Amino acid sequence: MMDKLRKVKASQLARVVTGGFRACTNQKCRTSPARKRACVGPTSKELEVLVVLGWVPYETSLRCLSCLSGDLSNRLLGGCDGPCGATWTLQPRWGEPRDFMLRDLQLRRMFNCGESNVMIRKKITDKSSNLHQQSPLWRNCTNIKTLKQIHASMVVNGFNSNPSALRELIYASAISIPSAINYAHQLFAQITRPDLFTWNTMIRGSAQSPNPIIAVSLYTQMQKRHVRPDNCTFPFVLKACTKLSWVKAGCAVHGKVVKFGFERNSFGRNALIYFHANCGDIRVASELFDGSEKDDVVAWSALTAGYARRGKLGAARKLFNEMPVKDLVSWNVMITGYAKRGEMESARELFDEVPKRDVVTWNVMIAGYVFSGEHERALEMFEEMRRVGERPDEVTMLSLLCACADSGALAIGEKIHCSLLEMHSRGLTILLGNGLIDMYAKCGSIQKALEVFRGMREKDVSTWNSIIGGLAFHGHSEESIRLFEEMRSLKIRPNEITFVGVLVACSHAGEVKQGHLYFKLMRDEYNIVPNIKHCGCMVDMLGRAGKLEEAFEFIDTMEIQPNAIVWRTLLGACQVHGNVELGRRANERLLGMRNDQSGDYILLSNIYASQGVWDGVETVRKLMDDSGVRKEAGGSLIEHEHKYSGASQVAISTEGEIAKSNNVDIGVGYE
Repeated sequence: MMDKLRKVKASQLARVVTGGFRACTNQKCRTSPARKRACVGPTSKELEVLVVLGWVPYETSLRCLSCLSGDLSNRLLGGCDGPCGATWTLQPRWGEPRDFMLRDLQLRRMFNCGESNVMIRKKITDKSSNLHQQSPLWRNCTNIKTLKQIHASMVVNGFNSNPSALRELIYASAISIPSAINYAHQLFAQITRPDLFTWNTMIRGSAQSPNPIIAVSLYTQMQKRHVRPDNCTFPFVLKACTKLSWVKAGCAVHGKVVKFGFERNSFGRNALIYFHANCGDIRVASELFDGSEKDDVVAWSALTAGYARRGKLGAARKLFNEMPVKDLVSWNVMITGYAKRGEMESARELFDEVPKRDVVTWNVMIAGYVFSGEHERALEMFEEMRRVGERPDEVTMLSLLCACADSGALAIGEKIHCSLLEMHSRGLTILLGNGLIDMYAKCGSIQKALEVFRGMREKDVSTWNSIIGGLAFHGHSEESIRLFEEMRSLKIRPNEITFVGVLVACSHAGEVKQGHLYFKLMRDEYNIVPNIKHCGCMVDMLGRAGKLEEAFEFIDTMEIQPNAIVWRTLLGACQVHGNVELGRRANERLLGMRNDQSGDYILLSNIYASQGVWDGVETVRKLMDDSGVRKEAGGSLIEHEHKYSGASQVAISTEGEIAKSNNVDIGVGYE
């Protein structure tokens, strides 16, 4: 393209810059002097120069395509040969020759392939800032690597300041590619005067992201910059408030909706119903619902979902049964309500009644079984899904990976991994990669987890957290710490979960000094306030290293109240190192918080027994009996033909068969 620009004669470029366009040769314009005077345009070569230079703004004004040569117009219009109504209607301001406007065409595609890879598409007549149709170039942009390549091409070819191109770039990074939302924020910060579509796109993408608070922050910035919102702005802000359960903020947004006159707009009203039904005032939601159209199925579904989320399944089912028309969303909402409450039998009944299911319907059932701990049923549902020909999506596979991770079904997890490689030949998404790492780590195959990690092209902080934590819990402390340092060298900001994994690694490796350094680093450099898990890791680290007095002092100086797990961690360390006195003190604190856990008594009993203090053993046993606490029998998980079942009080015979035994209790100092 730039070679073409160099070949353009100086006179042609001068005519472009000064606005010296040739008159139209269209027959209609010849018969109409008025139109002929108004209808002028650049030659095909001149227009190409304008496009290359980036001087063709987002808004265009073309009338009479015969002003252009056939080849160039076809390239610009993406192959449109016939009349399309997009024509030059230039109203030139000769004093400002570069300010001609293109009204009915949009610059859509930049430098994809071929001689002149720019496409201009007719702009839709609806001026809504929410409607959006992507060109083939952007539809093929499915990952952040491709996004960055397109962005680089825009900068090189002078399109980085083109409003239409920026719109597409922001839309792709904020919505089309969920993992690129941070990249979208970086781009957005460089736009001096974003238009309403760009604001709405950023608010929408942020509301759908894991950090919806940014959507509310963007709306606040929008207000400060006096950008007037439209009916598409508030639903996204309300969605963010719903996810955050920010009732006061949502009510304030409700006031703004009324102020700007969007309360009667179905889009805004339904968003208000959903907000109030889920976390606001259910009475307000009901009043808004009563004022809506009775055949508005979205309003019915929003109120039904609100009742279901509040646990009022009776009211939700009554409303569901009264629906004049039930679409698939309505069915999915009701099934989801039962699944989230763990009532899988009721969910299955509705599932069997659905006239026509989609992938969401199947996903709800699979996720519901996983949530309820019925992992085998979840896998059976997946097999049924495949038998009827329904194609699983990313959500399906993530639920299945979760089921395999929780149940330890490594063999099934490996089969799912193979299926994922067939479904995603171009590479796994970040979420699927993270799910595989988590599954392999929890199933004990840490080498497979490392292979998935190293094979991922794109990683986020959760990816690093999964592998760092997996390595730490499997005793690969040095590798875990090495990856953490690599993460920091790549300028990836760790979060509180990252430091839990690192502190566990330091604990297992006995690196007390390094653990203290990381604990200080977390607070001082990354401004992360230590939570109870971080403190528990520090107590565990000190306890494993035998620094029991220091661990006790650490607990006493904690800024947050220690919980039972912290005291039990110290009690376990006292048992390992045989410190009776500190064990007794830790047990007193522990029993002061709870006295119904048999393990708390048995730990202290074992400490006394290891030191031969049998009076102490008897005292603990009597205290346990007086409290009415009974030790539960142990259990095992048995795998047979990739199926799992629980077996209590089991023992493995020498022949490898599973045989029931009498009550078996393995413990020191307590029967």
